[in-house]
Amino acid sequence: MRRPGICAFSNYSSRQRKDYHIVYEALRKELETFEKRTPKSAEAHKKNLKRIPLGVASNYRAYDPYPIFVKEAQGSHFRDLDGNDYIDHNLCFGALMAGHCHPAVMKAVESRLKLGTMFGMPHDMEWQLAEEICQRFPVEMVRFGSSGTEATMHAIRLARAATGRDKVIKFEGAYHGLHDTALVSVKPHAPEFGDVNAPASVPGGLGVPKASIANVPVATFNDLNSVERRFKENPGEIAAVILEPILMNVGMCMPRPGFLQGLRELCDKNGALLIFDEVKTGAKLGWGGASEYFGVQPDIICVAKSIGGGFPLAAFGAHPSVMDLISQHKVFHGGTYNTNPVSMAAGLATFREVLTRENYAHVDKLSKKLTEGYRKTAAKAGLQGYVAQAGANGVLMLYPEEIRNYRDWTTIDVDLWRHYWFGMVNRGVMAQPYWWDEQWTISVQHTEADIDKHLAAFAEVAPALAEAQQERFAAAARSA
Repeated sequence: MRRPGICAFSNYSSRQRKDYHIVYEALRKELETFEKRTPKSAEAHKKNLKRIPLGVASNYRAYDPYPIFVKEAQGSHFRDLDGNDYIDHNLCFGALMAGHCHPAVMKAVESRLKLGTMFGMPHDMEWQLAEEICQRFPVEMVRFGSSGTEATMHAIRLARAATGRDKVIKFEGAYHGLHDTALVSVKPHAPEFGDVNAPASVPGGLGVPKASIANVPVATFNDLNSVERRFKENPGEIAAVILEPILMNVGMCMPRPGFLQGLRELCDKNGALLIFDEVKTGAKLGWGGASEYFGVQPDIICVAKSIGGGFPLAAFGAHPSVMDLISQHKVFHGGTYNTNPVSMAAGLATFREVLTRENYAHVDKLSKKLTEGYRKTAAKAGLQGYVAQAGANGVLMLYPEEIRNYRDWTTIDVDLWRHYWFGMVNRGVMAQPYWWDEQWTISVQHTEADIDKHLAAFAEVAPALAEAQQERFAAAARSA
């Protein structure tokens, strides 16, 4: 989805437009610097537009004035077509906690390439990787796929089959992939999204059937009352509640104390299953994912992204009483690319040699250093905001108070965030994927030197960012 760019202020008064220009002079300078640094990316994007919608292969990769085109990557860095080097905290939207071309993963993959790239038949790595997953997460059986979308889609179908019910509660602002059930109230806008205590179910775009929308009642994250309300409104009809244990489609929104446990209790009380979408959190919170981190066990877990070490790999798992529906041929699950031997080899190497307790300790140390550095720099500069952090993930949240849900997130000053992102990129640090709903990832290959350079770049950007923020506050006061 395209967001309005820097010049989208036609609805402002003449006084407001003048203030807007004053406040964002620093952003314009950063954009000019960006364009001077990346002419080959601009040309590549222009060429792509002729054949590829938005000039990119996924809508999330499109942004103004144009996206950076990558030439190569290694470890914790990547280089663009113009030869600019960046410390990478995008890491493929958090799918690369292993970092780029991790030696253990590359060795495993190179060995498998000589033995065959696809079989469409069983092989012994399937049991090995299933065992690795079941040892870490509270599941006893798993099936594999290639993407997070597949994992959540099949998990929801299993939940519906296991309960004999059609409806699934999701949370406003949450992203669970690209199937119809997931594409409800992903980024809804006012006034369509309704009352915060009873959010309306809003399609995530054209092409989502009305029947799908009707089967997805929406609740508010961190609000157990809104969840209980949906159960009461739909007695005996809710198959499952699906959520990211940390709402990661709004930067980072942490669950309030008791929220996850409350969901567990509501699901038990109403005969529904609790699904943890751990596509982002499963590998990056810690050795045992969100269940270990928060001490709450779901009925079904979905994992993907970082478990593949840079290759397409996903899985969903549950208790045999649920997974046996597949064994009994009551729920169909298939896929030509399931347990692709190259991806499975990468996954085994990732679990055994990358996602180790030692590496989690290393990442945790770097994560705390980065977080503490951000907080000190922001305080020194007078920048209003806070830093959220959990495991390998963190983010600078430009809000006066910690957000509790999607509605809180929508109040962000978008252009102030753009000032931050382009300012960091121009100093050789991709602090997070583009879009203000993302977060940074620290890989096992990041170093103390990488974190020092990241913090040095932020120290250069923060004063101008704070000044622009204060000018914006002043402009708002003048316009009041």
